[in-house]
Formats: sequence, C-alpha cells, structure tokens
Amino acid sequence: MGQVVSLAAAIGMPVGLALAARRWPRSWLVPAALALGAFLAVAELSWWVDLALRPHWSVADGLPLQLCDAAGLVSVAALWWRRRLLVEIAYFVGLGGALQALIMPYVPEPFPNWLFFQYYVAHGGVVAAALFLVVGMRIEPRPGAVPRMALLTAAYAALVGIVDVATGADYLYLLRPPPVPTLLDLLGPWPWRVGAVALIGLAVLLILDAPFWWRRRLLSRSSTAGT
Repeated sequence: MGQVVSLAAAIGMPVGLALAARRWPRSWLVPAALALGAFLAVAELSWWVDLALRPHWSVADGLPLQLCDAAGLVSVAALWWRRRLLVEIAYFVGLGGALQALIMPYVPEPFPNWLFFQYYVAHGGVVAAALFLVVGMRIEPRPGAVPRMALLTAAYAALVGIVDVATGADYLYLLRPPPVPTLLDLLGPWPWRVGAVALIGLAVLLILDAPFWWRRRLLSRSSTAGT
C-alpha cells in the first residue's frame, strides 16, 4: 500500500505542479523553480551521504553513477539556471529514466524506512523538474534534441562502462540486470541486452519529443502558408 501511495504522489504532484504553472504563469515560477531545485538537491545529497557512510562502502557499489543520479544533478542545475541544454537533458533523460524507475522500482529499503521515501522523493523530484520546466515554464526542446540526447546518453554510458569494467561494478546495469524483476530481464543476455536498451531508449526519446515535433511542424506549415 505504501508503494502505491508513494508512486501516485511521485507522479501526481509533479503533474499538478506543472499544470498549475502553465495555467497561472506568474512571477512565482522562478522562485518555485529555485525552491524545487533546492528540494531535489537535498534529496539527492541525502542518498550520496548514505552511500558514503555505509560501513562496507566500495567503488563498485557506492558511487552515484546510475542514470537517475546523474539526471537528478542535471535537473537541479536546470531548475536553478534554466539553460536550454540542461532543460533538454532533464526532460528527455531525467523524465524517461525516472518514470521507468518509478513504474518498476528497485527500492533499497522497505516501507517505512527513510531510503524508501528518499527513492520516491528523488525520482518524483526529477519528474517534477522535467514537467515544471518544459510544460509549466514552456522551455521546450529545440530541433535536433533527440540526436543530441542520444549522443550524450551514449557517451555517458561509455564512460560508466569503463568504470564498470575497471571496478567490477554494474552501474547502469550494463553488465548484469538488476536483482529485481525489470524490463531488462526480457531483453536477452549481454551484449544483446545493451543494444536492445539503446533501441528502447531511442524510442523513448522520440515519444517524448513527438508533441514538440508536431508543434514545430504545424508552426512551419503556418509560416510557409503565410509567405
């Protein structure tokens, strides 16, 4: 029951905040973005501190290198500075990764442990950042955002893969699937699983970009018709 309520809150509250920002765009948007960024920064920092304070900490499982960890950090920067590239990363990578993590969670501790709540707060915060910036503040992705995000994600995965090989870790689950049932279990053994994940990731990017691609197409047609 706690997991269902947490999931509903982690998705419902960000959607409500983004819709409110779009419906009532006022001077409160920038302070709200700064506050949301600070809230998300605390949530992310609490996880990093927990990793560092574990009695058997090791490089193989104690670094914040999972995709949602990186997306959380970028989301904080996007909320605070609202640069277009940062917003695009927060929207495409953050939203795509955090939604999957919420729907098929790998929660480190059971309810009502603090890390249970931290998991949903941090991932819900990433969703909130993406929707608030793109839907609420209308900082929409630019043309070419999908190939940019695909290249950035591939580069990050390559760097993390080097860490995995060097330390015996499994960040991004490049070598082994998570120890809980996920979509990765259906994608075959390594290395075919990595290719399947890349194709699914590209499909997610295209789906997330579809509303804006269609909008840009309509605007282009309108502009052409008016000349």
